[in-house]
Amino acid sequence: MMWLLLFALKVPLGLDTHIPTPPDNPLRDDTIRLGRKLFFDKRLSRDNSLSCATCHDPNRAFTDQNPQAIGVNHQTGTRRSPRILNRAWGTKFFWDGRSPSLEDQVLQPIANPIEMALPLNEALEKLNQIDDYKPIDAPKLAKALASYVRTILAGNSPYDQYLAGNQSALTPQQQKGLQLFRGKANCISCHLGPNLTDEELHQTGVHPKPQEKGIKTPSLRQIAQAAPYFHDGSAKDLNEVINHYNKGEAEDPEIRPLHLTEPEKQSLIEFLKSLTGEIREGLQP
Repeated sequence: MMWLLLFALKVPLGLDTHIPTPPDNPLRDDTIRLGRKLFFDKRLSRDNSLSCATCHDPNRAFTDQNPQAIGVNHQTGTRRSPRILNRAWGTKFFWDGRSPSLEDQVLQPIANPIEMALPLNEALEKLNQIDDYKPIDAPKLAKALASYVRTILAGNSPYDQYLAGNQSALTPQQQKGLQLFRGKANCISCHLGPNLTDEELHQTGVHPKPQEKGIKTPSLRQIAQAAPYFHDGSAKDLNEVINHYNKGEAEDPEIRPLHLTEPEKQSLIEFLKSLTGEIREGLQP
């Protein structure tokens, strides 16, 4: 069953073909289909106005255009909606890393009063009145949503093709950007591995809150499609992001002044654009 499912998912180039799953929630066709249906169902919000896909829009690399998330009754959240690409390989969830698993994470936005604002017991009562879902309990809901999120995969970018041996996949300027990414700009100290993140918390100097240990390093996959940037949406474009890190004003020891020239900044931006590839989700053939 697992081999057939992984074959059907066609994991994009650049990612590990093994998708990690917890022992009690292996990837199954029926669970993924249920999770996808729930992900797009606005009835999971108190006023039937929002679904998970409202803030994690497939057409926007599974995020949205808002600097901070917008919940029911147009309430503004405290952080930007994160991209949920390749979360199967995640080890921490939410910007502050407070959740240890997808199964734990997926239920929290439903009950959060400034997000979907539907207490879990009320959500289950509501779902159990719908023939497509009943009977359903909290573990089944969590496993279904987590399973679907694990199938949201991004890869097969020009960067991945270049690493696989296609030397023409990156332009000369993008290749210079890759050298900067690995060298002078030192982006790779936090954005490393197939998913371009160390999954750790860092104080990046972007509007930190006193109680926060740091913000989790986001994956850079599809980054060019994901403006605005940072956990608070305070950077409108990639140029502002690079200018921030070029200043090197942060508590994290990995962040220091970079002294990038304007041509180097542009090469780095062009390289970041090469991380835009193919997104697959659900049981997409």
